[in-house]
Amino acid sequence: MDVLVLRDPRESTRKCSLSPLRGMPGIRFASYRPDARIEVGGRILLHPEGPELSTADAGPGLLLLDCAWRRVGALMAVLDGEPTRRSLPPLVTAYPRRSKTFVDPERGLASVEALFAALAILGSPRPELLSAYPWAGDFLRLNPDLPS
Repeated sequence: MDVLVLRDPRESTRKCSLSPLRGMPGIRFASYRPDARIEVGGRILLHPEGPELSTADAGPGLLLLDCAWRRVGALMAVLDGEPTRRSLPPLVTAYPRRSKTFVDPERGLASVEALFAALAILGSPRPELLSAYPWAGDFLRLNPDLPS
């Protein structure tokens, strides 16, 4: 499955859980710029305000916004196309969050966790996505019902 990651350049690449995925087949990165439109067609957009993702959603490609929760609206404002919003089932993050300014959503995941889970649910599991993720074992242990 084709994956487009729209990444907020304000986010640290050093801390980004998706940085090790650059150059992987089937994953394309685009940088957010407020003055540049991004064509997303009818991709599936991972978004907490959509129906739950299922195997029936496989096919059109996946869109992942890689940004802080407070920046989702800004990134969505540059999208062209009609992405279909889908949420992930309740999953537990293994990422050790330490925000001093914002409370993360209860179901918030590291970007690589969300991408791994979405592809597994869509029937296109990619275990290699977690190969460089330090908390991969914990994430899989905390979410034993996740297809792999």
